[in-house]
Amino acid sequence: MSIYRGRFAPTPSGALHFGSLIAALGSFLDARSHGGEWHLRIEDVDPPRVVPGSADAILRTLERFGFEWDGPVVYQSRRGEAYRAAVASLIDAGRLYGCDCTRKLLKENARIGVDGPVYPGTCRGRGLPLSAALRVRVPASRIVFDDLLAGRVGCDVARECGDFVVLRADGVFSYQLAVTVDDAELGISHVVRGADLLASTPRQIVLQQALGHPTPSYLHLPVALNEDGGKLSKQTLAAPLRDDDPLPALLRAAAFLGLEGMGEVGSLAEFRQLAPQSWRRDTLPPVRGKRLALA
Repeated sequence: MSIYRGRFAPTPSGALHFGSLIAALGSFLDARSHGGEWHLRIEDVDPPRVVPGSADAILRTLERFGFEWDGPVVYQSRRGEAYRAAVASLIDAGRLYGCDCTRKLLKENARIGVDGPVYPGTCRGRGLPLSAALRVRVPASRIVFDDLLAGRVGCDVARECGDFVVLRADGVFSYQLAVTVDDAELGISHVVRGADLLASTPRQIVLQQALGHPTPSYLHLPVALNEDGGKLSKQTLAAPLRDDDPLPALLRAAAFLGLEGMGEVGSLAEFRQLAPQSWRRDTLPPVRGKRLALA
């Protein structure tokens, strides 16, 4: 029988908040309820986004909320060699090309797709040196996968995303590349994360196929919204989780995720015992606004 390996991968750009807790709890419970492993990765591949001390604070919060992970914590900032090897493989396969387009140029000339401006292919045939930013040539074929909650999902990556960057001109590896390489190396079988990352999945599948990696199963959870209808995030100043009293937030997250029979839980130990038994994918609330979902 294949091993279930899941993961939680926060960016250390600030403290964990309720939206982070939903992703952590959902991925943890799906793994544990299937007798699987749950790994922790700190996604600090982009130095300007990293807030000093936040990685340690995230680990402390997870521990105080009762999360236990398998194996050592993986830090993307220490995995440059693996990312460079992936880039070299993509270069050898003829999948990358240099690009010197600025954000200003893209903003002025690109149309908007499912996840921001769609790169119009300006530099595809220019033969720029590979010392510039590197973009991957995406296939003309449609990427289709079955999400365990959203159902059949498809994306014409060339039309909706365009060729995307895997290595920036400043030497920073992209999120899409780092996540793809990390998940494959750890043997992640199930990716359970927020639906705000649903539009990233087709691009990661493009890289999986180009690098010869297997595609895991995906389950994109509904995201928590603030009073204005925006996603709870550090950018929208979501309140940090309280480490001194984790149970109320855990119960709120459990209710959000549709867990039944948790209302009388009175302690963190009881929550840790009952929550995996109460987890069911078919009681999760629906994902709304699935721009990629196929009819």
